[in-house]
Amino acid sequence: MYEKFSPVKVYYNFVFNPKEDTLLQECKLKISNEYFTVKTSGRGKKPKMRRSVAQKYIKHFIILGVDPYVIADVMLYNIEIAQAFSAEHLIKQELFFKSMLNSYEQAVVFLIANGILADFMGRIKAIHNETVAQRWKNQAEFNAIVERFEY
Repeated sequence: MYEKFSPVKVYYNFVFNPKEDTLLQECKLKISNEYFTVKTSGRGKKPKMRRSVAQKYIKHFIILGVDPYVIADVMLYNIEIAQAFSAEHLIKQELFFKSMLNSYEQAVVFLIANGILADFMGRIKAIHNETVAQRWKNQAEFNAIVERFEY
């Protein structure tokens, strides 16, 4: 099965030699390349800004059984890098903002479900504050999420 099925091979390689730091760095590099592309020959590629890249990594990490702290880090990093891009570029696509809201809500649900919300509260609030600072059109929805767990 190891040789015949690629998913089995990936899983066993991870289980018997978990290199979460390496996986995390590779993942963050791929996500950041979605927004900040490397310029070659004087011209840079147009940023793709695909949320799906991060979502694939998150799903893959969950299937492998990666530590919830690592998964949470990826979830929040995806939003943070998108906000860094948004701070420097005018984004007109409504879908971008809706997508980031979905990512934010999924991250908060994941953090609560794994009992690690308190450990990431600083980053959760910083993301919310950045939506306000950048005047995102859906900042009220981000605020509604934060208000659910603030007392």
